[in-house]
Amino acid sequence: MKRNQRRDLLVLLNNHQRSQEAIDHEVEWLHELLYHVEELENFCKAHEVIDLNRYKIYRQTGKVKMAVLRRDFKAFEFINNKN
Repeated sequence: MKRNQRRDLLVLLNNHQRSQEAIDHEVEWLHELLYHVEELENFCKAHEVIDLNRYKIYRQTGKVKMAVLRRDFKAFEFINNKN
């Protein structure tokens, strides 16, 4: 996601006495946090590729990156979150 792109966020607050500026600051902070978390390199570190055609699990970031960026997806190849 590009840095200047906007996203929809649902922010639940536990008190009603926050100003609009404080809420905007929190939303901007969340946007910045998610921007860094969603970078491709960080995504590849947190995921693995399960290839049932070869009965292998690829955890190397390079292999995961190649699988994510590939235009044609293979059957029975899955991207799994390590968590």
